[in-house]
Amino acid sequence: MQKVIFIDVDGTLVNDHGVIPESAKLAIRKARDNGHLVFICTGRSKAELFPEILEAGFDGIIGAAGGYIEVGSEIILHEQVKKEDVEHLVQFFTEHEIDFYLESNGGLFASKHCKKRIGSLIQNLLAEKPEDKEEIEKGLQPFHDCLIEGEDLVREDINKISFLGSNLPLERITQEFASTFNVIPSTVPSFGNNSGELSVPGIHKATAIAKLLQHLTMDKIDTFAYGDGLNDLEMLEFVQHGIAMGNAKDAIKKVADDITDTHDENGIYNSFKKYGLI
Repeated sequence: MQKVIFIDVDGTLVNDHGVIPESAKLAIRKARDNGHLVFICTGRSKAELFPEILEAGFDGIIGAAGGYIEVGSEIILHEQVKKEDVEHLVQFFTEHEIDFYLESNGGLFASKHCKKRIGSLIQNLLAEKPEDKEEIEKGLQPFHDCLIEGEDLVREDINKISFLGSNLPLERITQEFASTFNVIPSTVPSFGNNSGELSVPGIHKATAIAKLLQHLTMDKIDTFAYGDGLNDLEMLEFVQHGIAMGNAKDAIKKVADDITDTHDENGIYNSFKKYGLI
């Protein structure tokens, strides 16, 4: 029986350095060889899905935390942030000196100091973990390099926004944008405390999965999903088999149907094997 598998990226498919374990690539390849469909289901926009990730081989993408769906070469959903809401967040983050970047399918548009700060975060990681130099440069450096500086930040092509940690409590940011965005704590540990994401309200990974299943004329009973962060909560609750990574947040483990090993302990491969997907 054909199954549909949805896999989060940060903290699930890739490790904390942004690299996909070889075992996960193998699991995806074997599952597809067995006739199953495998989709990325991520908060990232398409511009952040680097070749290293896509080369693992997928049947399609749910991106921007549910705001974008692509099956093969067909786009079946693309929700974008209203320009006036982009203007509001740019003003607010600039006023509070919070570094951020705007995510579109065509690129990542960084605030004035954002790229420099992310570069510093990478350098700090390299200093702390010199033994992981190759992996850090492979996983995180492409992300830094693709950030675009100096462009107009009030735009109409934005899918989602990510902001880095600051002294302003996440609760205050949530309060500011409660009526215009979903506000989710960041799934990227190196972004620091009070970091997070802003996405289109009323849309999340589960709403996108439901739409995709309708497009595929497949049933929810045939679904698996893997995640670790708070933006995976609705997804794991919605699918038939919601599986938390061993490194997942406690809130995710509580709603999951099962818990596998961490990303670095071959969690994806081991779970695929357990459920007969490979």
